[in-house]
Order: sequence, then C-alpha cells, then structure tokens
Amino acid sequence: MQTNDGPTDPELIRFLREELGGEVSPDETAWEHVGPIWLWRGEGKNGQPSSMSWHFLTIDGEVAEAIRVASSGQSAAWGSVYVEAVIGKTCWRTSVFPSKARQGYMLPIKASVRKAEKLAEGDVITVRITLSKGPSR
Repeated sequence: MQTNDGPTDPELIRFLREELGGEVSPDETAWEHVGPIWLWRGEGKNGQPSSMSWHFLTIDGEVAEAIRVASSGQSAAWGSVYVEAVIGKTCWRTSVFPSKARQGYMLPIKASVRKAEKLAEGDVITVRITLSKGPSR
C-alpha cells in the first residue's frame, strides 16, 4: 500500500521552495497561525438573522498554501482537510474548510474550545495545526 506523506520529488520540492519562499520538507505537517476569531451568522426566514452562528479562524497566507500542498490528494468533503488543532491547552480533531473568499481555510472553533480557553469573537489567537488521518471520534 502506498501512502502520500507529502512531496518527495526533488523538482517539486524545489518549485515549492521557490513559490513559498522557504523550506518545504516532506515531513513538515504542523504549522502555527495567528489571527482573530470571527463570527458567521446564519440568515433565517425573510432575511432575518438566525440564531445559528459559528466561530472561525481564517488560515491564510503561507500556512494555507503549505496545508494545501501537504494535503494534496487527501481532502474530504467540500475539499476539507482533517486536522488536529491546539489552542492554549486545548487540543481537538476537526477539519479546515477551503474558502475562496478568504483565500485560505476556515478553522471552526467549537463552543467547548472557546469556553475552555475563554475566547470570544475578535480575540487574536495562536493555533497549532497538524494534519490528521481522519475525522474526530
């Protein structure tokens, strides 16, 4: 059985180094990203605000590109990528979802994580993201 643990072709690695402006290692599957938490609010009937909302962190720039490259051929539904995320002392398995509008990925920050780390919309946080082999259990 063959696995895809990242790029191993020397030409591809050289190209990625040039494109990303740094080292790209086949073993590099963990990254840190800093950004603000933002809130998506659903729309209910007649355009009224819905009670449904989700908190996200946008993963963009070099980290988003590195995730895209490292997860090539491993995406799930809607192009999502399985990850393990760590904020503060809280670690959980989830997926990041591609976003053309935000030019990167969206990491959902679930309520239990926000509560444990005392986080709210607008807080600037640091997340450590590692590729995961499958969904949370």
